[in-house]
Amino acid sequence: MVRAIMHGCNGHMGQTISKLVAEDETIEIVAGVDPYTEQLSGYPVFASIDACDVAADVIIDFSNAKAVDGLLDYAVEKQVPVVLCTTGLTDEQLAKVDEASKKVAILKSANMSLGINTLMDLLKKATAVFADAGFDIEIVEKHHNQKLDAPSGTAIALADAINAELDNRYAYKYDRSQERKKREKEEIGIVAVRGGNIVGEHEVIFAGMDEVITFKHTATSKGVFGKGAIEAGKFLAGKPAGMYDMQDVIAAK
Repeated sequence: MVRAIMHGCNGHMGQTISKLVAEDETIEIVAGVDPYTEQLSGYPVFASIDACDVAADVIIDFSNAKAVDGLLDYAVEKQVPVVLCTTGLTDEQLAKVDEASKKVAILKSANMSLGINTLMDLLKKATAVFADAGFDIEIVEKHHNQKLDAPSGTAIALADAINAELDNRYAYKYDRSQERKKREKEEIGIVAVRGGNIVGEHEVIFAGMDEVITFKHTATSKGVFGKGAIEAGKFLAGKPAGMYDMQDVIAAK
């Protein structure tokens, strides 16, 4: 049984993960950390990670950027691996994450969905076939009307996975409205749609002469990210120091 600390336990994702873990016989949450310390899920809740005195095999983090520095210090001191899901980290914090990974296992990924990360692997194989055959590559991502950034980090991660197979030769094209010209051969178009309460939809299009191949992933709830984080936690427990991502979790399946 993997023992986990849920960092940010009383937030939306923290509670989503808590409910999913309650139905999983291979992992349990032994403590939570949240400024709002009410025990909503049956385990003890501490106001800060420094106050937590419960032993664990892994920390699953869905908190906020302000709490990440203290989390990394704790993880290194106590030698507890971290699944780091908090976004919006500064360059200084990202550097600290890299430094901490030299001393403890850390898993960080642009998207925690098992589906998205399996898709990345499929896209690499598809790119090897279709790019050389002259297919154009476009990505369309859709999210709710409250999302601040565009394009999504996941869309960029998908583009990066494709481009890595192309020796990073391709440029990313975000806007075609400012110039009248034909599409360049070595570019990946990325389009962002914002509307309603769309949780997340990513579509990758390989368009060739007389045929189009489309890969599409749709998230119908944020539970997909919670499930991925749980699988990452089970994978990371007991791992040596280093930087891991969801591709490592997929490869271990």
